[in-house]
Amino acid sequence: GVERRIEIPTLAECGDCDGSGSEDRKVETCNVCGGRGQVRVQRGIFAMQQACHNCDGRGQIISKPCKTCHGNGRVEEDKVLSVKVPAGVDTGDRIRLQGEGEAGPAGAPAGDLYVEVRVREHAIFTRDGDDLHCEVPVRISQAALGDAIRVATLGGEAEIRIPAETQTGKLFRLRGKGVKSVRSRTEGDLYCRVVVETPVNLTAEQRKLLEQFEATFIGEEARKHSPKSATFIDGVKGFWERMKS
Repeated sequence: GVERRIEIPTLAECGDCDGSGSEDRKVETCNVCGGRGQVRVQRGIFAMQQACHNCDGRGQIISKPCKTCHGNGRVEEDKVLSVKVPAGVDTGDRIRLQGEGEAGPAGAPAGDLYVEVRVREHAIFTRDGDDLHCEVPVRISQAALGDAIRVATLGGEAEIRIPAETQTGKLFRLRGKGVKSVRSRTEGDLYCRVVVETPVNLTAEQRKLLEQFEATFIGEEARKHSPKSATFIDGVKGFWERMKS
């Protein structure tokens, strides 16, 4: 979780008239609507309710309007609030701040303020509910021979062991390393997807070693060590043979 300060425009109770809207704090009940703010109007066979024309729907008459709020009882101001954001909230979640909304008319209590959360995108993690996903780049040698890899989590670093002959797309699950649920207080999981990275900026010696390694992939040996590549090549050959027949 975290605590954030926000500044919002709002309607606050006028301090000069204590929200009454009256300079002398004297407010009279409207003698037309009886304080209801609405009057009944008959139009032929139809009857309807509409705002009282005498008090503009307020139900009250102010003989001496406050000069600061012009009789509204409220004034515009910017308010700075501290919002406690609990751990695990997601985009679209709302945080209720009781009594921090706009002041009510005619001195009525203030309403509540609802703060809608927007979670910024993370440079490493993507979120799916309470679970997190990330990509872990590994070298070809690490993927082929296996290795222990340090990965980032929300709480620090963790280690995953990459077995030999790991392919791109392999998922490793770290239980409890995801986001803490705001409802159940349990933690989601972190899914690490391996991406085998092709080396770049090779030295002459590294290139020579790779060429020697590639030369060992001949005939059935190539099929044994690269079954997916062999299956793809067989599929291409079969396609062209069917096209010719």
